[in-house]
Amino acid sequence: MNGNQEKKDDQSQEQLPVVRLDRQLKYQGNILKIYEDVVLANGHKAHWDFIHHDGAAAVLPVADDGRILMVRQYRNALDRFTLEIPAGKLDDPAEPKIQCAFRELEEETGFRAEHLEYLMSLNTTVAFCDEAIDIFVAHHLIPSRQHLDEDEVINVEPWDLKDLEEMIYKGEITDGKTIAAIMAYARKYRSVDKRDQELDICS
Repeated sequence: MNGNQEKKDDQSQEQLPVVRLDRQLKYQGNILKIYEDVVLANGHKAHWDFIHHDGAAAVLPVADDGRILMVRQYRNALDRFTLEIPAGKLDDPAEPKIQCAFRELEEETGFRAEHLEYLMSLNTTVAFCDEAIDIFVAHHLIPSRQHLDEDEVINVEPWDLKDLEEMIYKGEITDGKTIAAIMAYARKYRSVDKRDQELDICS
């Protein structure tokens, strides 16, 4: 049993302070559903809205020169372009997230990979949405071709890791999954690099 499963098991055994009395579907869209829950919280009845999302996967693609392939795309909710790592929703709730990651990598960047390395998982908006996303790292990229949806506007841009970190600190990258992926990868990458340097010195 892995650490994530143990943590989930521990959480499932916690005595939750909320009792759900009712749940009603208020809206169903193409990628999400909006529910209203009637709950008993601390002895008081309350109405809570939340968004259900089937889940998603994202990829941090690392080119042979070490640069990271980012996608700049228009986001209607923000009415502007954002710089992000490639990502997408599951085609089906039962779809393995790594399969989704392979697909989104090729569709959005025009590159594919034979192997993906798991990096992390996160919940994107815990206050009102249950979306969970798994993030992977792709090395040894193989040229392919983009397969964008008709309504997608995406440009691929290679960036140095240190420049992406600076953009995060300046508030120029604001997408949560992208920030988490870059910072996690940077820490892991530098830890491996430091360990390799120490091994070289010892040898």
